[in-house]
Amino acid sequence: MNTLKGRGNLLDEERQGEPIVIESAGTGKKLYLESYGCAMNFSDSEIVASILTKDGYETTTNLEEADLVLLNTCSIRDKAEQTVRKRLKELNIVKKKSPELKIGVLGCMAERVREKFFEEEKLVDLVVGPDAYRDLPNLVGELDDGRKAVNVILSKEETYHNIEPVRLGSNGVSAFVSITRGCDNMCTFCVVPFTRGRERSRDPQTIVDEALKLYSDGYKEVTLLGQNVDSYLWYGGGLKKDFEKSSSLAQASSIRFANLLSLVALAVPKMRIRFSTSNPQDMADEVLYAIAEHKNICNYIHLPVQSGSSRILKAMNRGHNREEYLDLIQRIRRIIPNCGISQDMIAGFSGETEDDHYETLSLMELVKYNFGYMYFYSERPNTFAARKLEDDVPLEIKKRRLSEIIDSQRRHSKEILSKCIDKTFEVLVEGASKKSEDDLFGRTSENTVIVFPKMNFKPGDFVNVKVQRATSATLIGESV
Repeated sequence: MNTLKGRGNLLDEERQGEPIVIESAGTGKKLYLESYGCAMNFSDSEIVASILTKDGYETTTNLEEADLVLLNTCSIRDKAEQTVRKRLKELNIVKKKSPELKIGVLGCMAERVREKFFEEEKLVDLVVGPDAYRDLPNLVGELDDGRKAVNVILSKEETYHNIEPVRLGSNGVSAFVSITRGCDNMCTFCVVPFTRGRERSRDPQTIVDEALKLYSDGYKEVTLLGQNVDSYLWYGGGLKKDFEKSSSLAQASSIRFANLLSLVALAVPKMRIRFSTSNPQDMADEVLYAIAEHKNICNYIHLPVQSGSSRILKAMNRGHNREEYLDLIQRIRRIIPNCGISQDMIAGFSGETEDDHYETLSLMELVKYNFGYMYFYSERPNTFAARKLEDDVPLEIKKRRLSEIIDSQRRHSKEILSKCIDKTFEVLVEGASKKSEDDLFGRTSENTVIVFPKMNFKPGDFVNVKVQRATSATLIGESV
């Protein structure tokens, strides 16, 4: 996976597959849970942990003492699936020594591959899709009776709105709150509509309540999650709580994403609010004005573009062209000065020429993103592109174009961060620096990482830090 690190729509790469730990008073059965892929998968793992904790499971970081191993999987690229298959083969070696061990696959790969896990690869006992987690206790019961178990039925209603997530591997500072599930956009390269189903929005009252609960538990930042947060739409009457300056919203018959942002910002004014991911064609100016109005909504937008070529964007069915995307960038810059913007970019999509590639590089030069997530095109089964478009760009050309895109992003990141030297930023401390226990790291409102001496500060503190120097990915400074 080629990426510059940051918190956008994906988790940091080094977190992929780490065992997840929660505390539970259970029946003695042990659960070992690994999560791969996007932030939505990580959020789903918190739902799974909540359901199985109530069913009596305790968690463990020791694989050898586990009764049940679950991998929450990703299908967005072939490499992600191959990583999971390799891990499953490793787990089956463990199972030969402990035949009672049960192995399950959750999430997008479970939805896409389904019974093939049983019939062809014989690697798992349990397969559960993203909308079937409530059924886990029953399915695990089938395993106890000696049967294989599967539920990959997609739902048009499931949002897990009434399940309180167990915060997994939490730093106690930042947390995810899911606001939508599924996606209706049908980009030709993307498998998400087939693995996560149609788009549906969660009751705004439950979102506000979850944010309030996080605040009462001491969290300082919440990220509202969805495959496409900007298409959030809830019909169904007003909210129970009438917040200052928002009585009209509390009584509204419909709530859109800009309204939801304002409601959450007003409900927890001392918490930072972030969101991910946005689709350019759905981002309304009202969202930008909401960010500008509320100081606790961070000045940062993850805005995937995928290509700088209008011809390729049309082939991708992205719903916007180059000019429309650049116009949105200009509106963001005007309404939210100094807003951090990150991207997703795909190199070597079907039919991409050198001219198309250079249009991507030129768009990056115009926008100058803070950071990005960059990949070469990986054809996914059953997508429109796999069925109708030829994957005709040779791998070596994909890799070369990707390398040029990454080099361009590193240059822009370094340029942007260099301009921060001698400036002071409010930083939310997240934890110890990876390189030194004497240093802490945190993020600015624009989602930039800053490292500074620990002194007497601790995770969860807001600290003003003056920048002294910059790399292509990180700022280094001192508290003031």
